[in-house]
Amino acid sequence: MAEGMDGTTSESHGTPQVATTAASRYLIDARISRFTVRAFASGVLSAFGHSPTIAIRDFTGEAQFSPDKLESASLHVVVKAVSLGVTDDVSDKDRREMEHEMHVNVLESARYPEIVFDCSRVSLDNPGNSQYSMKLLGNLTLHGVTNSMAIPARVAITGDMLRAFGEFSLRQSDYNIKLVSAIGGGLKVKDEVKFSFDIVAREQE
Repeated sequence: MAEGMDGTTSESHGTPQVATTAASRYLIDARISRFTVRAFASGVLSAFGHSPTIAIRDFTGEAQFSPDKLESASLHVVVKAVSLGVTDDVSDKDRREMEHEMHVNVLESARYPEIVFDCSRVSLDNPGNSQYSMKLLGNLTLHGVTNSMAIPARVAITGDMLRAFGEFSLRQSDYNIKLVSAIGGGLKVKDEVKFSFDIVAREQE
């Protein structure tokens, strides 16, 4: 019991109460974000450095983030598979053939219309005041297969804006994707592909 200045007493619970900040909710702004995947060529055209770059144009997502509880941050991203398109400077004929192979024989976009990444926690590598180096620990569902992923990312908070950027690779064979060729067999793609992202999200009221 603790006595106040007015002579009254009050209970002291012994354990100090620590104020915590509620997690902020952020929605991805795809209009100013960048998300690409690079395939590495083999075959005849590999001699010309023709490794296709594919833009991911239609994706949505939500992040929950609190500086007081960084390890419990979460992220949910949904990509529309049909939105992937070749950005290289190639002929319209080659572009159509490459995108046809990608959507019909690689991603099977009609059968598997969404690519989903669910992150329920993060592992901090180097926490800072407003910038963080971390790994996003979650599950990636692609082509009907779900595998665990640890995606390295740099995350920065500026005002009401959250920005995450980084790179990661995966093997197509891990997702039961068959490796195909295009442009009359002159372009073949290796198993490993590399993703690059610079994602911007806005805090919601």
